[in-house]
Amino acid sequence: GFGQAISFIDEDPQSVIDEVTVNIATLVELTHSFLPAMVDRKDGVVINIASTAAFQSLPYMAVYGATKAFVLSFTEALWGETRESGVKVLAVCPGPTETEFFEAGGSSPALGRFIRKREHVMETTFKELAKPKPRAAVIDGGLNKLTAISSRFFTRTFAIKLSGKIMKPKKSTSAPK
Repeated sequence: GFGQAISFIDEDPQSVIDEVTVNIATLVELTHSFLPAMVDRKDGVVINIASTAAFQSLPYMAVYGATKAFVLSFTEALWGETRESGVKVLAVCPGPTETEFFEAGGSSPALGRFIRKREHVMETTFKELAKPKPRAAVIDGGLNKLTAISSRFFTRTFAIKLSGKIMKPKKSTSAPK
């Protein structure tokens, strides 16, 4: 998947379509292609990558956050449908992770030491899948869990305003060339 830290009205329309296509349409198409055979075999694993962005509205990453909310909801629903089938279905919800995500979206997080390593996310994923009855979703990292559940303690309006302050892209301070 990919996402950009940019105001929705400034986002390139084709980029928005591409983001929805990759983060939602392709994920649904691939899941629909492979899941029936897994259910028939009574064996298989579906791992969909959601995000901690799935748990709150994200100004300046509106499309990304909405697509990841879809991934979480879709995967949880499939988990509910397939629980007794022998197939494991899991939504993985990492926060900022050391991947090419930020370069692909043309942004860089100001989160420094809070970025998780890929190995941590994979360890969390496989630890959950090793359980006889894994949950529908898993959040990687203690700080990410806190961030994801914090929206339960605030009004949605407050959470959106706070997220907007955190996510607002920094204005360039360099002089035009």
